[in-house]
Amino acid sequence: MWVLLLLGTLGLAIFVERMLYLHRGQIRSTEFLDGVKNVLAQRRMAEAVTICEEAPGPVAAVVKAALLHAEDDEVRMRYAVQDAAVVELPALERRVGALAAIAHIAPLVGLLGTVLGMATTFQAFMQGGQYATAQALSAGMWQALITAGASLSLAIPAHLAHHLLHGRVRAIVRDVEWAGNEAMRYLLIEYREAATRERGAAGAGGSGGGVTSSRASGGDQAGGGVR
Repeated sequence: MWVLLLLGTLGLAIFVERMLYLHRGQIRSTEFLDGVKNVLAQRRMAEAVTICEEAPGPVAAVVKAALLHAEDDEVRMRYAVQDAAVVELPALERRVGALAAIAHIAPLVGLLGTVLGMATTFQAFMQGGQYATAQALSAGMWQALITAGASLSLAIPAHLAHHLLHGRVRAIVRDVEWAGNEAMRYLLIEYREAATRERGAAGAGGSGGGVTSSRASGGDQAGGGVR
C-alpha cells in the first residue's frame, strides 16, 4: 500500500505538471499565424520575429525558424523548420511515458499485495491447525483485497490521464506541422511575390519619372526656339 501511495502521488504530480506545461504551450495557431502574416505584409520582418520570440510554445519556435530563413531556398528553409521541430517536440512528450508506466505497474503491485495477503492467510491456517479462527484468516484476506482494489483504483485514472495527455500532445504536434508548412508556403510564394511586385512598382515609378523629366526639358527647349 505504501508503494501504491507513492506511485499515486508521483502520477498526480506528473499529470498536473504536464497539463500546465501543455496548456502554456498550446496557442491558437491560426490566429497567431494570421497576426504574423499581417506584420509581414507590412514588410516588418524584425517585428514578426519578435512576436514569435515572445509567444510560448513550439508553434512560435517553428514559425520563427522559417522567418529567420525567409531569404533561403525551399530546401534550407524546410531543414531549418524540421530542426526547430526536432528540438521542441521531445519536450512535449517528456514524462508522459512515466505516467503510462505507472498505469501498467500499479496492477502488478496490487497483484503482489494479493499474493502476500494470501500467503498470510495460509500461514494462519498452518498456525491454527484444524481450528483456524475467522479473525486469524481475515487479516490476510483483507490485505489481499485492499491491495487489489487500491491498485485498480490507481491504474484506471492513470490510463485515462495518459490518454488525455497523449491526445493533447498529438494536437500540438498537428498544430506545429500545419504552422510550419503554412509559414513556408507564405514565405516562399505570397511574401516573395509581394516583394517582387513592390520592386517592379518602384522601378516603373523611377523610369516614368525620368521620361517625364526628359519630355519636360525638351518642351522647354522647343519653346525657347519659337520665341
